[in-house]
Amino acid sequence: LIKKPAVLQPRWKRVVGSTGPVPRPRHGHRAVAIKELMVVFGGGNEGIVDELHVYNTATNQWFIPAVRGDIPPGCAAYGFVCDGTRLLVFGGMVEYGKYSNDLYELQASRWEWKRLKAKAPKNGPPPCPRLGHSFSLIGSRCYLFGGLANDSEDPKNNIPRYLNDLYCLELRPGSSVVGWEIPATSGPPPPPRESHTAVVTTNHGASRLIIYGGMSGINICGRGAFSEVSAFKTCLPGFPGAPCAIKIRISKVRCGCSSIHHVEWEGFHHRGSTVIVPGFKSLLAHRHSSQ
Repeated sequence: LIKKPAVLQPRWKRVVGSTGPVPRPRHGHRAVAIKELMVVFGGGNEGIVDELHVYNTATNQWFIPAVRGDIPPGCAAYGFVCDGTRLLVFGGMVEYGKYSNDLYELQASRWEWKRLKAKAPKNGPPPCPRLGHSFSLIGSRCYLFGGLANDSEDPKNNIPRYLNDLYCLELRPGSSVVGWEIPATSGPPPPPRESHTAVVTTNHGASRLIIYGGMSGINICGRGAFSEVSAFKTCLPGFPGAPCAIKIRISKVRCGCSSIHHVEWEGFHHRGSTVIVPGFKSLLAHRHSSQ
C-alpha cells in the first residue's frame, strides 16, 4: 500500500494572557524563532522602534534582554535570519527615512550585538542601502534578493528604485562572515520588487528559496501598483489563477582555490497540486502571471 502524505490542518488561535513587557503595536518589524523563543526587533510606530523583545512560547511570557556590544539603531523592513543562536540583521530603514546597508550580528546566547564588515564582491559593488528585501539562510550562506533603494542623496527626497539583484553572503561557523558574492546568472530573472516573501524548503537534500509576490511601483495617486508578477491571488496550483514560477539552478564552478556560484533562472510548471522540479540543488522564485 502507498501511504498517503499527512494533510496539514492549520488552526489559528489567539494568544491571550501573556505577561511581561508586551511590545507596543508596530509594523515593518521582523521576528525569528530560537527553540521556544521568538525574538522581535525594530519596526515602526510614530518613528523607528529600536526595542528588542523576546517571547517565551512555553511560559507565555515576554521579556527584554539586557543587550550589550555594538547595539544597532532601530530599523524597519530589514533582513533578519537565524543561524543557531546567532541572528543577522541587514539593511532596512533607520531614523529620518535613511536607508541602510549595515550588517549586524546578535549572539542570543549572551545577548551581545556586533557590527560586521563583510568583504565586497570581487565582481561588483556591495549591496546598496535598501529596505523590503528578503534575506534567507541556506546552509552557511545568506541569500539577499531585491528590495527598494533610494537614489536621492537626501533622505527627505525619495527617488525609488526597485531591485532584483541577488547577493550571497558566506558565513563563518560560530561568528563573523567571509564576504559578499554576486552569483553569475542566466535566464530571465524575476522583475524588481520589494516587500515580497521568501521561504526556504528542503527535499531530498535539495534546498530551494521560493520568492513570491511583492510590490514594484507606486502610482501618482499614492496607491500600491502591483505588477502582474505581484498580484496577490490565492488558489490551488493547476486551477485558473495559479501562479507560474521561476527556478534558479545553482552550480558551483571551481576556480583555483575559490568557488564561483552560477545561478540559472528558468521556468517550470505546476501539475495538479505538485510542483515538478528536477533533482538538483536550486533556488526558486514564484512569479504571478496576469489573468
